[in-house]
Amino acid sequence: MKISPNTNNLNNNTPVNFKGIYNNKILLKGLKFAANNGTLFSATTTLALSVTARPLAIMATPKTDKENKKLAAAKSFASGIVNYLIVLGASLPIVNAVKKIDKNPSQFLNPKTIKNLKGSAKNLASSKKYSFASQLFKLGLGLLIAIPKSYLTCALIPPVMSVIFPKKKNKIQNHSDSKQQGKIISFKGLYDRAATGIAKRIGKIMDTKILQKAASKLYDTNFAQHIISLTDVVLTMSFVERTVKSKKIEETRKKPLIYNSIISTALCLSGGYAVNDLTNIPTEKFIKKFKQVNKDLPELEKYLEGIKVAKPVLILAGIYYIFIPLISTFLADRTDNKSYNKL
Repeated sequence: MKISPNTNNLNNNTPVNFKGIYNNKILLKGLKFAANNGTLFSATTTLALSVTARPLAIMATPKTDKENKKLAAAKSFASGIVNYLIVLGASLPIVNAVKKIDKNPSQFLNPKTIKNLKGSAKNLASSKKYSFASQLFKLGLGLLIAIPKSYLTCALIPPVMSVIFPKKKNKIQNHSDSKQQGKIISFKGLYDRAATGIAKRIGKIMDTKILQKAASKLYDTNFAQHIISLTDVVLTMSFVERTVKSKKIEETRKKPLIYNSIISTALCLSGGYAVNDLTNIPTEKFIKKFKQVNKDLPELEKYLEGIKVAKPVLILAGIYYIFIPLISTFLADRTDNKSYNKL
């Protein structure tokens, strides 16, 4: 006997509003978070895995120089912390600015732009072309701050090493990160006041024919993964350049660290696109069922936008922070002849 999800009288104790994972409150909040701030969603996922799964996988790598493993684990901690703090501070004004455009597009966009981006959609907010344009700024932020992030990551490796792998009894206070995060969050009011000015600048860029043509051609592509992948490449290249010049990292440890970063990124990107292709059909089925279950939700298009952003983030994060660390650490150690001779 088929029971309608709207049935009010159920003989068992099954909750009336329960429809499985498709309308789970945590899932819906996560998808909305991904749609509103994809860069911070990625940074939060990265932080969680870079301080847990990745260091554990690195330290579990067999037949690998212990110091190289420690250095790679320290790099994981440092990159996760730096990435989250910088993205937290930089993304809030962009997100607030885009929200202002969402609520009152006529204030920031000319009528022709609204018409072009809206297309056949019911309103601008539900338009895939507008979604592409707005995500270009949200996800593109990660690309813009990639180089400073990699520089700070490199600079933080030695102090992080001394904290998580102390050589002597050295009590180092470890409260600076939380204080810094508190300071960044305290500037939220300033970000809100600056949002209108940023929204006007974003609006002017959206008014350009180049962006509108790009939105028309690329809105239905896997642009989210392309932007994230390009950001990873820039991060790796700048990290390698900074590591070579660093005076605080031992010369004998630089090559394994560099090889580890390059191998990790190469495997992650190639594996990410492969997994994405393999999961296209299951994702389409999930989206179809998700639409059926949540057809009456006023922000359905926002959640669908979140799926498109969250999918590549979770795929790349899962590969990079769970599956690849053991392989890349092992290969990096073997690639460096000096490290190999020490085994």
